[in-house]
Amino acid sequence: MGQTLLLTGRPGVGKTTVIRRVARALDDLAGGFYTEEIRGSDGRRTGFRLITLNGQEGVMAHVDLRGHRRPQVSRYGVDVSVIEEVGVAALQQAMASARVVVVDEIGKMELFCDALKETVEEAVRGEHRVLGTVMAGAHPWVDDLKDREHVVVWEVTVTNRDELPKRIRRWLIR
Repeated sequence: MGQTLLLTGRPGVGKTTVIRRVARALDDLAGGFYTEEIRGSDGRRTGFRLITLNGQEGVMAHVDLRGHRRPQVSRYGVDVSVIEEVGVAALQQAMASARVVVVDEIGKMELFCDALKETVEEAVRGEHRVLGTVMAGAHPWVDDLKDREHVVVWEVTVTNRDELPKRIRRWLIR
């Protein structure tokens, strides 16, 4: 079995920032994706962008994507095809090249994508090192993932978020 470290915590606490710092330090040893907020000219959040560690990106969710049978999370329409075509492809590339598999985030929007869940399952069951963030709230699939014997879950807080990147790098290379 590989090693899986999942970060959880309140929204806005810095989980993605921690993941990005670790991925930047690992450089070519990591592959996968992170998510980023999209803000309008007034500063209000209007959506979420999925960005791979090699620079590809797509709009995963946006207030303007409602309708057309798209899943909804709050006021955002979710484009499952972006999650699959950009995010899942990046995870599969990382697994194929024996890199650390980075998945930020496993949350409500991403869970609409069955291919993402299958790929995360494959990575966690295999010999891969996986670093991810997961929603703090209850969800059967996420709860099962967090409860696995070989999965470690750390909570990101305001007090520990600055020291976590160094600690995570040590954990990954042990």
